[in-house]
Amino acid sequence: MTKITKKLLCIAMSTILLAGCTGSSSANGKITLEFFSVKSENIGIYQELIKEFEAKHPNIHVDLEQPPEAETVLRMKLTKNDTPDIIAFNGNPTYGEIAEVGVLHDFSGSDLVDKVQPKYFDMLDRLVGPERDGVYGLPYATNADVVVYNKQKFQELGLEIPKTWDEFINCLEIAKKAGETPIEFTLLEPWTTLPVWNTLAANLVPENFGELKDAGKTSFAETHQEVADKMLTLLQYGHRDNFGIDYNGGNRAFASGEGVFYLQINSSVPEIKRINPDIELGTFPLPVTNDPTETKLVSGVDVALSISKDTKHKKEALQFIEFLMKKENSQKYLEDQKTFSAIKGVTQDNSTYDGIRGYFEKGKLVSFQDHYYPTGLGPENNIQSFLIDQDKEAFLQKLDKEWEKVQNR
Repeated sequence: MTKITKKLLCIAMSTILLAGCTGSSSANGKITLEFFSVKSENIGIYQELIKEFEAKHPNIHVDLEQPPEAETVLRMKLTKNDTPDIIAFNGNPTYGEIAEVGVLHDFSGSDLVDKVQPKYFDMLDRLVGPERDGVYGLPYATNADVVVYNKQKFQELGLEIPKTWDEFINCLEIAKKAGETPIEFTLLEPWTTLPVWNTLAANLVPENFGELKDAGKTSFAETHQEVADKMLTLLQYGHRDNFGIDYNGGNRAFASGEGVFYLQINSSVPEIKRINPDIELGTFPLPVTNDPTETKLVSGVDVALSISKDTKHKKEALQFIEFLMKKENSQKYLEDQKTFSAIKGVTQDNSTYDGIRGYFEKGKLVSFQDHYYPTGLGPENNIQSFLIDQDKEAFLQKLDKEWEKVQNR
């Protein structure tokens, strides 16, 4: 957490504790709960679930808020003593910063905690840091970085799912020699560098890199040489306009049959299928070493549910979260969003994900590395610049300097 953010949120916390109120209200005999979500893609399924909840609880109205630039809006609400009753976070540094200052309800000891796969609590705990014990967010939905592949092309080229880095490079060579675009890159948008970066870093660098970096015990220059080298290797298998196509353009291109592999977040799959419902897709984790037993799927918390510590309607807020976390409702969310669930016993059965399902079942998961970088580092812009100018040493040294600069603000 940066010094500026600490100061801002400590001020917000003090204000809230003094005032002891939140955004909820009661009117016409009904209790209104403010449900703030930082994601906009899931508004439809939330509205559907809210409608069902309100039918079962006619004395409660749930007011869904999903503004643009939601995390910025949420920070502003904190400073104005307007904390929502219920917050659906991404599992990223913003969650950690807000949980750390003590404005969220502690779910420790709740039966709801037992409904969630423990690995995802570990990921959230590391965001909050060791200074504050407790459970301030309930992991609900999860996502993953995957290699998406075109099954038809895969079959035509005689490929098999690679288990090692060398096997994957061999697949790329076969595709290239056959005149195909091995990898459909979308590097016009810097954030699309992150799925590859996170997959390589999460499997090649210690999972607690962020903590070690904060403590001055490691650096990008020391630990990310192989990550950078392998990013440049993969770049050789892209197309002529790697930096001229954005994410939406890449989805359209892949849906129309361009590219054999697509290294993206799993949310690209429903977008591609929406454009071309007939395309057959598969997924697998990118193998980054030559030891198949070392490969882990990069997965993180896409949605974590929290409650304001000071809400006037904690009982009703807990009822709503308990409703969302019921297996049947979690399954509805999962099927609508084509994502994965942190709730035990709720599984993604779509055949597109056959290649990664076992990693969830066996818990062979590792978190997104960039979720533990300080807010404001902006690694994606530096990674994009590196892929353009390909000066590895300067890139890694710049990341180290930028990290220290952000931490010292």
